[in-house]
Amino acid sequence: MRAVVYDNPFSVSVQKVPKPTILHPDDVIVKITTSCICGSDLHMYEGRTAAQPGIVFGHENMGIVDEVGLGVTLLKKGDRVVMPFNVACGRCLNCEVGKTAFCTNVNPGFSDVTLGRVLVDSCTSLSNSYVAMGPYQGGQAEYVRVPFADFNALKLPPGTQNEEDFALLADIFPTGWHGVQLSGFKPGESIVVFGAGPVGLMAAYSAVIRGASEVYVVDRVPERLAKTKEIGCIPIDFSQSDPVKQILDRRGGMEVDRGVDAVGYQATTGDGKTEQPNVVLEALIRVVRPTGGLGIPGLYVPSDPGAPDSASAKGYISFPFGKLFEKGLTVGTGQCNVKAYNRYLRDLIIAGKAKPSFVVSHNISLDQAADAYTKFDKRIDGYTKVLLHP
Repeated sequence: MRAVVYDNPFSVSVQKVPKPTILHPDDVIVKITTSCICGSDLHMYEGRTAAQPGIVFGHENMGIVDEVGLGVTLLKKGDRVVMPFNVACGRCLNCEVGKTAFCTNVNPGFSDVTLGRVLVDSCTSLSNSYVAMGPYQGGQAEYVRVPFADFNALKLPPGTQNEEDFALLADIFPTGWHGVQLSGFKPGESIVVFGAGPVGLMAAYSAVIRGASEVYVVDRVPERLAKTKEIGCIPIDFSQSDPVKQILDRRGGMEVDRGVDAVGYQATTGDGKTEQPNVVLEALIRVVRPTGGLGIPGLYVPSDPGAPDSASAKGYISFPFGKLFEKGLTVGTGQCNVKAYNRYLRDLIIAGKAKPSFVVSHNISLDQAADAYTKFDKRIDGYTKVLLHP
């Protein structure tokens, strides 16, 4: 089958690879109809992880069940499904309490860098499609094997309706929702989201849906900022001046109730080029009110080969913990437990209460993936969220 394969930093190609087969009675094989390119894929694409050449990318996958293992009881051939980006067994302690992003059977060695493992974020995956997150090939391909399928695959209405919306249930819509949840948000509160990439836009959209009084979104890319305005948020261009000062000036000096970091460790200063891994964390501590909360679904890794300094290369990032303590701020971190949200978000889409596909910029064929990665990485030609179709 055809699949998007990582060659080396800044290079992927569509190659012929073996079609997956049933390896365990709990497996299904899904024929992919849509697979998304994620911002987290760019960390590997840019050589900023321990990813090795040859892995198949793609952790945001949906399609039609094509083959069913003998142990699968809830799914049948022909079912339309979407899968969480993070595989979970459904049986370990973390899965039992709903923390499926931290399944210890699928990932027994979280952040064990001595084994070459790298814990990688809000978008790790159904995969070896994301470095060191289990021995599973990705779904930017014609087919994908889904382990623990009864647990992992979420059934969708048959047909093709809401294809773009449902595809976003694999990752970014639940992850944006998760970022708001981590912050401790309550209806009626104000919130700021740093980063207007796909996850940041989904966090802002989630806050709007959940009844935020004001939603500020900080970014520097004009197309992204325009999207935030379309959904009723207040865009803040940090390339113009200090975003915290801009927000405080708008609010008469009052801080916001909650904040979300949807940027992570590759945050930059106002020029958009100089990396400063702690810049968003520092800004959030400044701009969120005393006893407010921070949600951090943005990616931070314990090892970064391309870090701007020796400390952050080892995952050590300085920020004003004293001010965090003084203000009594709460902090929630970690990748999204997709299964905690995806069923409910699916039903919002079906009911017409949510339309997350406003972030989608391009629908293209799988064969165009290499060009799409280049343009998405360079933030050109309006590439914000790309959906691939085999």
